[in-house]
Amino acid sequence: MKCRAYEVAAVLIASALCLGRAWAADPAEPAPAPTAAPAPASVAPAATTAPVAAPAAAAASTPAPAPVATQTSSSGDERLQIADPYIELRTGPGRGFPIFFVAQRNDWIEIQLRHTDWYRIRTDSGKVGWVSREQLETTLTAGGIRKSFRDVMLDDFLSRRVQLGAAWGHFKGEPILKLYTSYRLSETLSAEATIGQVQGVFSGTNLWHINMMAEPWSDRRFSPFVGIGVGKFTNYPNLSLVAATTTNAKLVNAVIGVRYYLTERFVLRADYSLYTVFVNDAQTNEYRAWTAGVSFFF
Repeated sequence: MKCRAYEVAAVLIASALCLGRAWAADPAEPAPAPTAAPAPASVAPAATTAPVAAPAAAAASTPAPAPVATQTSSSGDERLQIADPYIELRTGPGRGFPIFFVAQRNDWIEIQLRHTDWYRIRTDSGKVGWVSREQLETTLTAGGIRKSFRDVMLDDFLSRRVQLGAAWGHFKGEPILKLYTSYRLSETLSAEATIGQVQGVFSGTNLWHINMMAEPWSDRRFSPFVGIGVGKFTNYPNLSLVAATTTNAKLVNAVIGVRYYLTERFVLRADYSLYTVFVNDAQTNEYRAWTAGVSFFF
């Protein structure tokens, strides 16, 4: 009986040991494996950072595009490149002003202002001076073509407003010198004021008149015109003459002529005029005159 009790106890102990081993080997239980879980997490960041580094390397190996030259600066001034060995910058708009700086070939300059045929320019180094149109005609635009100023000068001629001129000719066979100025009211109409002096053998004459001028083709280089106006006529006879009296009278004037755009800001002019002088209520005198001269517009 006692031996059987020992046998039962041995069987129970063996069964307990087997059950303990089976429980220890059960994969459903969270055994000491949790330490292996962070390993995949530590590998994942390395895999995600690799694709980011590749575009950066590709961008570094690609050369940056070269800057494109523009024809205007940030301030809106036109940019030109010097093609001659050099251009000379003066302190003012004229050859009488001294040269203070020389810009070299391939330098870029900006046109800031124009005064007649002189242009104020600024170099990339910050030098500001005046350059003649003849020197700028050899410069290049951003497109690599030579700069043209023909349209600029034509615009000046077409937009002219005030003209000043002088002319010389004959008034009833005697020399006359006159000065005139005109102002354009529209493309075809202008107002003109004239003063003249005739120095004759037996008398001298001063006259002035204001005319309304019509110039139908004022936009052409060769342009005819007509005009009509009123003014004053004063004749001073030599004191040596018997019964010499001064004549002060009103006059009307009709004129026909032509203008020719010469160059730059100069215009040639020739005209033929008919003067009717109202000496008194019963007497009128007529005088014919022709003159030729030159005018300057601005």
